[in-house]
Amino acid sequence: MKKQLFSFALAAALTISAVSFAAPLQIAKQGLFSAGGITITSPGTFDPYNQWEATGAGQTAHVDHANVFYQLPQKQTKAPIVFLHGYGQSRMGWMTTPDGREGWSDMFLKNGHGVFLVDEPRRGEAGATSVSGDISTKTLEQRWYTQFRIGKWENGKSVPNPGSQFANSDEAVDQFFRQMTPDTGMKSDMGADFDGEMVAKALAATVDKAYAITGKKPIVFTHSQGGRAGWLTAKYTKNIAAIVTIEPGNAPKTGSDEYIALAEQHIPVAFYFGDYIHNGDPKLSATKIWQSKLQECADFTASYNKAGANSVVFDLPKEGIYGNDHFMFQNLNNAVIAKHIEKWLQSVK
Repeated sequence: MKKQLFSFALAAALTISAVSFAAPLQIAKQGLFSAGGITITSPGTFDPYNQWEATGAGQTAHVDHANVFYQLPQKQTKAPIVFLHGYGQSRMGWMTTPDGREGWSDMFLKNGHGVFLVDEPRRGEAGATSVSGDISTKTLEQRWYTQFRIGKWENGKSVPNPGSQFANSDEAVDQFFRQMTPDTGMKSDMGADFDGEMVAKALAATVDKAYAITGKKPIVFTHSQGGRAGWLTAKYTKNIAAIVTIEPGNAPKTGSDEYIALAEQHIPVAFYFGDYIHNGDPKLSATKIWQSKLQECADFTASYNKAGANSVVFDLPKEGIYGNDHFMFQNLNNAVIAKHIEKWLQSVK
């Protein structure tokens, strides 16, 4: 009960701030574009009178680009945001929730940010690929349910952790699993062959296009596996205003190329971690995995700040915000966390 009251108090405090997520949705412009990628040309000469020949001689393939959907608010008062999803996901995760509530892209759009929603190369609407992967038909959803710290799957049902902010109706659980999206270029069903450099180049092209469209350097939001590409992106563009990373798969090692690129540009970085990490079931491998990742991000933050840059780790239970899993941007209290992020963004202008 004490935790619950603390959460309500924090939510109330954030509600009366200058953050106005309840404003009407007013869009001045929206569109779609591809960013980055390569073009492959096969040897030979294309013969239009033999268009069905099997080798593809002289023909091209435009591949490995990002697909970006963007919206600009009527009152674009703040920096645009580029959203990059994690493993097995697409931009859909930022746009809605499994129970049909408003997603972060609309929330931040209402608060004056242009939003640029990325399907990374070889994912979703950017499925064209230069390498052949395997679309797995394995039944692995409960593996990820456990890894995402939602709860324990028992007797064919979702049983969320105590105090969970996961929307746990049967329909919402069904919708959650149906967000999973295969990668056309991966052979691993664990994301082990993720090509971070390739994704980073496409993300950098997206950042530069967002800057060209809005005239403002964008903030990059990443999630999970997408965190890796987010760090690498600083090597390929000078137009990142800040990075907000939601439970990233890693943090840059001190002295690495991506660490140096981030530090040289003094890019502010905020990490957000949810609940059930310190207090997770010690028998679950996911608990130790996330404890390790949280510590890695804390170590980065200490080193980064010592180097004169700006990083912070927001461990949400320590902020009085409880019950969040790996998909905090889709949880029932996603507006509370969005407001917390907005306050941090205002502090690093």
